[in-house]
Amino acid sequence: MAARALPPLREMIATLVAEPSPSSADPRFDQGNRRVIEHLAGYCDALGMRVELLPSAHRDDKVNLLATFGEGDDGLVLAGHSDTVPWDASGWRHDPFRVSEDDGKLYGLGTSDMKSFFAVALTALARLDVTRLRAPLVLLATYDEESTMGGARALVAAGRPKARHAVIGEPTNLVPIRLHKGAIMETVALVGQTGHSSDPSRGRSALEGMHAVMSDLMLFREALASAHRNDAFAVPVPTMSFGALHGGDSPNRICGECELRFDLRALPGMDVPALRAELRARVTRIAEARGLEVRFPALHPGTPPFETAASAEIVRAACELTGHEAGAVAFGTEGPYLTELGAETVICGPGDIARAHQPDESIDLASLPPAVELIERLARRFCLPA
Repeated sequence: MAARALPPLREMIATLVAEPSPSSADPRFDQGNRRVIEHLAGYCDALGMRVELLPSAHRDDKVNLLATFGEGDDGLVLAGHSDTVPWDASGWRHDPFRVSEDDGKLYGLGTSDMKSFFAVALTALARLDVTRLRAPLVLLATYDEESTMGGARALVAAGRPKARHAVIGEPTNLVPIRLHKGAIMETVALVGQTGHSSDPSRGRSALEGMHAVMSDLMLFREALASAHRNDAFAVPVPTMSFGALHGGDSPNRICGECELRFDLRALPGMDVPALRAELRARVTRIAEARGLEVRFPALHPGTPPFETAASAEIVRAACELTGHEAGAVAFGTEGPYLTELGAETVICGPGDIARAHQPDESIDLASLPPAVELIERLARRFCLPA
């Protein structure tokens, strides 16, 4: 069947990249994704899909898209996020919002992570005879994956979409991924009592308290690494990284306030809420013993670890069609949320995660046709008659 009326793949990528859609926990850099979703909705409508826009309950400019061929809950979801990370224009040699070709690559913010996947998926869907569907096909685009996972969390709360299988087109160089670590991002704020440094007994140092907290957390990190290991990962143990430390204002004044930001990457099978509770209990004990106030300002709700069995049909199909064994990665995705909705999920898409989240993000032009073919073949296998 001939492809229906869509713009060329590269033109769709350029249109999506041209719409800024960064999400961030920092309000200074946080924007909506509605313009990207409106373009996707127009493409899906042109294909004859049933299109639903599902705005956030908190902001009308943040929107999930569900576009569907067919009916039922036994089909295939092609999923991705429509937001990007913020950008620093001074680091770019190319315009972040104008796709440009150079040395066999397309440059632009979101080319790899992951607006190109939507153009790939739409191009593949346009090649199908959807009058012969035996199971539904769903295109899903979310908001805030790069910050709070708010779009995916809203879908779980709504119980949609329901499907048997899902492919998330994150940049994996078309290597299937069936496991990834979870992430806890935590802030610890200690408040003590300032005073003149000539008599430390007259104050309560938040900085010294934070030193004790960090020492204890490093012991906890060692204990976690001793108790948990998965050799499918390049870094086979849970990790904890201290990313930012701020406190005090003068060498001759006892530090009254100190804040630490860190993350913990948990392996599949580890309980993220339980880990967070243990972290906070340990910090609280140390703070109380030193007469310090402790707070845990909201930073990120955390992402659960993800695992789909190697025997799952969608994993086996992706491995067969790509010629790669399914692997594991350290970065997080919306996989746990689609799994919670009941879909066996594999992460597999064009682009390279090594080029994401940095200036001059790009995707190889040569990777796009194989990606279209892969998505088309998966859609035919799971949704069309043999």
